[in-house]
Amino acid sequence: MENALKEQGKDSWKVLNRDVIKYIAMFTMALNHIADAGLVPYAPGTRFLNLFFIGIGYFTAITMCYFLVEGYEYTRSKPKYAIRLLIFAFISQIPFSYALPFGSYNMLFTLFLCFMILVVREKVLNTALRRVLTFLLVLASFPCDWPLLAPIFTILFAGSRGNKKKMCRSYLIAYVLFVFINTLSVSQVYDFKYPAVAGALEGIPLLLSGVVILCFYNGKRAEHGRKFSQWFFYLFYPLHLLIIGLAVHGVLPLP
Repeated sequence: MENALKEQGKDSWKVLNRDVIKYIAMFTMALNHIADAGLVPYAPGTRFLNLFFIGIGYFTAITMCYFLVEGYEYTRSKPKYAIRLLIFAFISQIPFSYALPFGSYNMLFTLFLCFMILVVREKVLNTALRRVLTFLLVLASFPCDWPLLAPIFTILFAGSRGNKKKMCRSYLIAYVLFVFINTLSVSQVYDFKYPAVAGALEGIPLLLSGVVILCFYNGKRAEHGRKFSQWFFYLFYPLHLLIIGLAVHGVLPLP
């Protein structure tokens, strides 16, 4: 009885379902894209807001990689899952390039490659071949959004799934890797005196993702509106990019 009460006490913190966390991730992603598109510029008066919007958006990618690994295990049809990712990746590319002219492929292409890494991990039994194919898929992410990092996040989560201690370690490794790479980026883009400090601060949302997933996620989906949520997450990506692009190019007037 005492053990049952202890377990119930632990679970009392787990109040967020998968769909709620994904909605949060969509919101933080939108803030990141708004700032990246220049609607909140890195300029006197909006500099802090620009950095906050960009930084908080880093919550999204690692969260999506976690749920990709989870979804891979739960999906009824892995081929349909992969095809759906690829279709919406192509649909999203024009609004992505319109809103964020980075010259890269959008995040759904990256997630498709991450999904294929999971397929290789499951289906390819030969260890050497599995490692070569995984390495090639990681390399293939370089023209995409979140290159290298998203595939590594996926590999880390796939290897630690079901083990909380290993998952904590995976998040810490992901954070350190992100800070290292982001520090190089920050030093090139911004005029910070201490780019390593800035990189470390911008990586905090990755750790926040770990806190949300490991401490507050109850492992369930929403009880109502599951079909709506499923399609909303796919449709939101190209639609919010289109709206941002229209605003950037002056087609959609801003208040």
